[in-house]
Amino acid sequence: MKIEPLLKYLHTWPPEVIWVILLVFTFGAILAMLRMFGASGLYIYISIAVIAANIQVLKAVKFSVFDKPVALGTILFATTYICTDILNEFYGRKAARKSIYIGFMAMFLMTVFMLLTLGFRPLNPEEAVNGMEWALESHKHIAGVFLSSPAILLAGMIAYLCSQLNDVWLYSFFKKLTKGKYIWFRNNAAAAISAFIDDVVFSVLAWVVFADEPLAPGVLWGTYILGTYALRLVVAIVDTPVIYLAKYCKYKNKAHEEERVAPEERVAPVVTSTQRRPGRLFENA
Repeated sequence: MKIEPLLKYLHTWPPEVIWVILLVFTFGAILAMLRMFGASGLYIYISIAVIAANIQVLKAVKFSVFDKPVALGTILFATTYICTDILNEFYGRKAARKSIYIGFMAMFLMTVFMLLTLGFRPLNPEEAVNGMEWALESHKHIAGVFLSSPAILLAGMIAYLCSQLNDVWLYSFFKKLTKGKYIWFRNNAAAAISAFIDDVVFSVLAWVVFADEPLAPGVLWGTYILGTYALRLVVAIVDTPVIYLAKYCKYKNKAHEEERVAPEERVAPVVTSTQRRPGRLFENA
């Protein structure tokens, strides 16, 4: 089965249409993973999204609403915020922080695996025989993806940790501030602030601190910070229904009841004196 005809057909579509399709697909994937696997499903989604977003960012697309091409990866990376918010809301702050470290380690391990893969000497034409000619160009293709810019990779992972940990803290702060009400407010407020932190940290590190030729402040803010931030704000706003739907898509398995309740929300059952047995006084404490 060849994929090229499908790709050529998609190339005739406006990029905004494919952007919306990708956005809807990611929201559906998040709810499906939550329904099938609970918190573990979101851990898996975040790990894949972080890796894929760092690959997507290597491709730039010209959208009609922007004067200059914009790097992809915005949707996938932005959807990790809704995942941590869902975990924070229904599974607790510890589960949300755990997902961040899992995503970070997934990208780190993937990078190490591929660096070691590239460390193997590629085949030369004399060795690529008996149908192995396809492998001659594979080394270059893999290197083009995973060795594009170590500075960008490092900046991305630093920004990821800073912004995501901040998002978890802000979401918990707004949840206490609103006494558990107004999910839409804490979801959008935490995501908007954290996305801005991510854009600033990544752009400053990648295009100024680690860059051989630092960008001018005007270009840095106008193109690399505010340009992508606008897209991330759109994602933050339209993903609000997802966190409400997540309440009805949680993992339905009594064997994992403890996983479905945030630790700080668990309440020990009340045991009357008639229910206590000798030697088991603190059984349910």
